[in-house]
Amino acid sequence: MKKLRFARISLAALVTLSLAACKSYWIQADVINNTGQTIHELEVDYPTASFGTNLLAPGASMHYRFQVRGSGPVKVEYTSTDGKTSHATGLALNEHQQGQITIQLLPAGKAQFQQNLQPGR
Repeated sequence: MKKLRFARISLAALVTLSLAACKSYWIQADVINNTGQTIHELEVDYPTASFGTNLLAPGASMHYRFQVRGSGPVKVEYTSTDGKTSHATGLALNEHQQGQITIQLLPAGKAQFQQNLQPGR
């Protein structure tokens, strides 16, 4: 009985120690709709994944937290109320970066990308 209890405590300590040694790298993304109109089918692509929403009202923002796997550009695509699809490509991300990016969607299908990122490791 004592050996089983000792084994459980040892295993719990090992797991806790290994988790404490791991570092997670996160990027907080904020997408702000400054187009002056409601947008639909917003998709933000980043290396190996994407996020988005079906609807974003004028002046509204969307917040999303993610980890980067690999490297590559951030791309934005959305549809305006008149049915026109807009595309924009912004900054490049690399694995293990952390910090914040802000994507402001502007009139005429333009987008402004701002970053406050730290390199990983």
